[in-house]
Amino acid sequence: MNQFISVNDVQDIDALVQKAIGYRSAPFKDRLLGADKRVGLLFLNPSMRTRLSTDIAIRNLGMEGILFNMDKEGWRLEFEEGAVMSGDTVEHIKDAAPILGNYFDILCIRTFPSLINKEDDYNELLLSQLIKYCGIPVVSLESATLHPLQSLADVISITELYDKTRRPKIVLTWAPHIKPIPQCVANSFSQWINRWGKADFVITHPEDYELDEKFTKGAQIEHDQYKALEGADFVYVKNWSSYSDYGKVLNNDSNWMLTQKHLTYTNNAKVMHCLPVRRNVELSDEVLDSPNSIVSIQAANRVWAAQAVLAEILTTQSN
Repeated sequence: MNQFISVNDVQDIDALVQKAIGYRSAPFKDRLLGADKRVGLLFLNPSMRTRLSTDIAIRNLGMEGILFNMDKEGWRLEFEEGAVMSGDTVEHIKDAAPILGNYFDILCIRTFPSLINKEDDYNELLLSQLIKYCGIPVVSLESATLHPLQSLADVISITELYDKTRRPKIVLTWAPHIKPIPQCVANSFSQWINRWGKADFVITHPEDYELDEKFTKGAQIEHDQYKALEGADFVYVKNWSSYSDYGKVLNNDSNWMLTQKHLTYTNNAKVMHCLPVRRNVELSDEVLDSPNSIVSIQAANRVWAAQAVLAEILTTQSN
């Protein structure tokens, strides 16, 4: 593995999942693998689980992680090729990225989309420029369109809990929110579950909330939430803003918030969310505080997901 930007960087999802599960029982078994290696943790937006879980994974592998809050502590970067930098940008990514590549062995970066310029966001302008010029492996801690470490942790959680005697039904359901939210988690989860190929996968949302087909192809799309939930074994709850009318909130129907009434249509489904979650907006207290909720399991698995990915990159570097 030379980078980790999406599921396309993973040769065998199940093997990576088992590697992650193995680290839970023996977190320090590869402590020498990362000896004398440095990891740059670059954050352009807030984080709790991603930052802490990745830092723990780095330490478990014997590496040193150095945090840099680029949005608060660094110069404002320019990413456009051929830009005339007469505005408020101070440093071009072409100058900054090679320096970061000299300082570190691996770069982990977290950023958000603008939700204004769909072309730039879906071309992953920031991430692609960093990869192009830094010259070392890059791990996405969330980008403009995807959140692959979250999705790996989600697949780990499902793998450990589903009934192996039959094919599970997984439903990704849109939920209301108080503001426009990126499509990253929904895109990424869809991409991973479709590639994993071991579940019947349904995506349910109000009309006009369709995601980019390059991520959802292979899933069944259903606009009737109750119909979609019938017989579900896992329900992933997530808000996202419109992709077609980019970044807009077109519907905020509170009836889409998942409640115990919704769960009566399922096969006593496990309920998932990437966190943070707006209680009693996206998910009701009664669901989040019930035995059906596995949000804490997902969050715990973020450590082992990050550790498995970093170990794969370290192994590639050493060969």
